[in-house]
Amino acid sequence: MKFLDLAKVYIRSGGGGAGCVSFRREKFIEYGGPDGGDGGRGGDVWAEAVDGLNTLIDFRYQQHFFAKSGQHGMGSQMTGASGSDIVLKVPAGTEILDEDQETVIADLTEPGQRVLLAKGGNGGFGNLHFKSSTNRAPRHANPGLPGVERTLWLRLKLIADAGLVGLPNAGKSTFLAAVSNARPKIADYPFTTLVPNLGVVAVDGHEFVMADIPGLIEGASEGRGLGDQFLGHVERSNVLLHLVDGTSEDVAADARTILTELYAYSAILADKPRITVLNKIDALDDETLAERKAALEAEIGGPVMTMSGVSRQGVTEVLRALWVQIAPTRARVVTEKTAWQP
Repeated sequence: MKFLDLAKVYIRSGGGGAGCVSFRREKFIEYGGPDGGDGGRGGDVWAEAVDGLNTLIDFRYQQHFFAKSGQHGMGSQMTGASGSDIVLKVPAGTEILDEDQETVIADLTEPGQRVLLAKGGNGGFGNLHFKSSTNRAPRHANPGLPGVERTLWLRLKLIADAGLVGLPNAGKSTFLAAVSNARPKIADYPFTTLVPNLGVVAVDGHEFVMADIPGLIEGASEGRGLGDQFLGHVERSNVLLHLVDGTSEDVAADARTILTELYAYSAILADKPRITVLNKIDALDDETLAERKAALEAEIGGPVMTMSGVSRQGVTEVLRALWVQIAPTRARVVTEKTAWQP
């Protein structure tokens, strides 16, 4: 399945049916009077978050979604049938943006959440509605209200507990493949990862979801490389795992590059809890490892963990550190859901 995280859609709710001008005509009834029915209501356009989807690829092949219009009213006081609604099924974590791609209309973060995107038009009144003591035979009816037409953008931000960030070839895909059943592409050249990958990670009987995004380079916030288009997929993460290539000649500069791009993208993202790990230590001797770890700690102003995704040295300790950051957020979510139960 191809990955698509941004899609443009055109929607239109159904128009209301027109009211009917009709008069009762029956044998032996001389003054039947008006009996025109009202028009039916137009269908609405909804968006709903569902389970089982993690891409917007369906919206590449269908961009237009038009709800049915209501039927016109008929004689014998018959109201027209209402138009059927149409529902856009989107993955959980989808933001719905206005045409300017900046105004957020809705953010569907949980399966089952629904939002009304376009309300159907009301049906028009038939001439029976206008009958009164002074107007016994009205000969006019209302037309139905037109539907609402909009152009919207759907932007997917994957929901993961932990997000992997780092320069290209920092070992992010190797680490994800080592700790989960995900099978991202792994190779010895930059930008091996072209789309985000998700993996379910287990440690000490606990499970959480980890997201791997393509590597960042200097100037990514300005569009260089793959740009910052995928940073939104770790924006919802509770903790970031920053991997630094231990075989690099200047690990401090590598870490500084990533932190600069995070701040340039969003201060909220940069201020998230972050665990910094010096990766690929299986390729370093003890003296070099100590030197580069000290340089990295001086750069970030905090502790640095070490591991090797290939030999799995230190991997369990890193996963436990991630779970320490994730566990409190799980408890908070459970408490919030319990509080909202009727």
